[in-house]
Amino acid sequence: MPEALAAPQVEAEAASNGPVVVFDHVSIQFTRNPVLNDISFTVDRGETLIILGPAGCGKSVLMKLANGLLKPDSGTISLFGQRIDTMSEQDLFKIRARIGMVFQESALFDSLSVEDNVAYRLHEERMAPEEAHKKVVEALHFVALDEAITKFPSELSGGMRRRVSIARAIISGPDLILYDSPTGGLDPITSTTIIELVVKQRDVSHATSLLITHRLQDAFTLATHRYNEQSGRMEPIPDGGVDDTTRFLILNEGKVVFKGTTQELVRTDDPWLKDYIS
Repeated sequence: MPEALAAPQVEAEAASNGPVVVFDHVSIQFTRNPVLNDISFTVDRGETLIILGPAGCGKSVLMKLANGLLKPDSGTISLFGQRIDTMSEQDLFKIRARIGMVFQESALFDSLSVEDNVAYRLHEERMAPEEAHKKVVEALHFVALDEAITKFPSELSGGMRRRVSIARAIISGPDLILYDSPTGGLDPITSTTIIELVVKQRDVSHATSLLITHRLQDAFTLATHRYNEQSGRMEPIPDGGVDDTTRFLILNEGKVVFKGTTQELVRTDDPWLKDYIS
C-alpha cells in the first residue's frame, strides 16, 4: 500500500486484529421495494465468503454496498475497522485502494491494451513505468496470460478477459478482493479455469475475499479444493476435506437464510436449503 494511503498506526493495528468486513443490521430498498433486510455478517482476515442465492435476492447489491458504491438505508458497514456507510468519497477512494474488484463482465477498457488495463491503478498511483510493467508481467503470469500483454480486449475470448480482470484486481496486492460472479456467462470448462485462479489467489496470497456465484458447482469446488504449488494445479483436499477458511452466506428474498461452514451447509435440515443445494 502506498505510504500516502497508509492508515494511522493505531487505526491500522485495530483493523488488523478485527474482522475485515462487518455488516451490522444492514437494510436497503429501492422504490419502496426491500432489497436487503437486516443483513448481518462478518468476514475475518484471510477468509473467503461465498455468497449464494436465487436471482434477484440482493447479492449484487450487497457487493456494491461492500465497495461503498451504495449506501444502506439503515445499519452500518465497516471495512478494515472503519465505517464506510458514512464515509466521504475522498476517504472511500483511500479504502478502495486496498480492494481488488472482479466484475462479471470484466469491465475492461476497450481502447486500452491488456498491459494498460492491468496497470490502470498503478498509473493512477503514478508508479514508474518500468516498475509498473514488471508488476503487469507478474500479474499476467499468475493468470497464465503472458502472451496477451500487447493485445486489446476485443482480441480476447470471454474467459481470457475475465483472467485479465483478475490480474488487474490483484496487481496491487489488495487486502480484500470482491468477485462479482466471476464465472457468469462462461462455459463449464472456462468457469473451472477461473475458479482455479480464485483458489490459487486464496491459497497463495491469503487475501480476504467475497465471492458471488450462481453456480453451486463453483462454490463447492472452492470449498473442497486447494492450490498445490508443486504441481501448479488445483487439487481436491484429501479424504473429502474442506478448506477451513471458506464459508458460505446464502440469501433469499433479501434475508440471510444461512451463514456458516461447508459442513454445516451440507448437513442442514432446513427444507429450503436442502432443496436449493441439491
